[in-house]
Amino acid sequence: MLIGLAEPDDAAVYKLNDQQAIISTTDFFPPVVDDPYAFGAIAAANALSDVYAMGGEPLFAINLVAFPDTLDLAILTDILRGGGENIKAAGAVIAGGHTVTDKEPKYGLAVTGVVHPERIFTKGGAQPGDALILTKPLGTGVITTALKREQADPAHVQAAVESMMRLNQSAARAATALGKPHIHAITDITGYSLLGHAHEMAHLSAANFTFWFDALPWLPGAREYAQLGTFPGGTTRNADYFRQWTDFAPTISEEAQMLCFDPQTSGGLLIAVAAAYADGLIEAIERGGAWAWKIGSVNAGSGRIIVR
Repeated sequence: MLIGLAEPDDAAVYKLNDQQAIISTTDFFPPVVDDPYAFGAIAAANALSDVYAMGGEPLFAINLVAFPDTLDLAILTDILRGGGENIKAAGAVIAGGHTVTDKEPKYGLAVTGVVHPERIFTKGGAQPGDALILTKPLGTGVITTALKREQADPAHVQAAVESMMRLNQSAARAATALGKPHIHAITDITGYSLLGHAHEMAHLSAANFTFWFDALPWLPGAREYAQLGTFPGGTTRNADYFRQWTDFAPTISEEAQMLCFDPQTSGGLLIAVAAAYADGLIEAIERGGAWAWKIGSVNAGSGRIIVR
């Protein structure tokens, strides 16, 4: 077992031989959008991200389903179709699954991938002087909460859905092509928010991370919904826990601070890369059809997050 419970990371990794290691991960959750197909595709992209964050390629996935017996099975068909098509787009296959009856629908997948044992990316390893690259815009939590409260602009919802459905495949492949001498740490941004997952990386790297608030990319509408206080419950939980390791510049408003703790669904990769290679990595990611922004830097320290 190369990566297990000893330190928190995005997936378990088990070495088979000198050339191959197996990545194993799972994730599932209730619907975050109304469209069943989009929900399935988002759940699949979210589950696949842990494999990409480790530097691997997915091989196959197992469906995990909880579904009420009072709902039309056509809804479940669309959920599974959305998940299956995103798994296919990743070059993997659905190999089975398990379903239970539940009061609330839930869907996700257990994903198995493969990686070379010497090319595994982990959360730890960021080095002072590294640049921090993010590969998806932020704000899915406030936008999906606005949707639940019937406050959301349909165009904002559509932009968030497209972002959540997008695979982190091309970004991960660009990082893998650059390689471990220059890529020092990766994680994917999900429920613990940008700052929560960044703290995990910083703590495991024995370093501090500095983010430039004005450089953070936001989905359309995210800043506006934050000003209205449209935060999911996870935002407060994230802030209550991770604020002890976070220092905000006094110019950053309370709403903006809370937005930094917004829990993400199927967010982007946060990559610590040697600064000299950051612009080249961004260009490679964008050539692959994805997004990338330089949002901060790594400094000597002990796990603190500075937002200025």
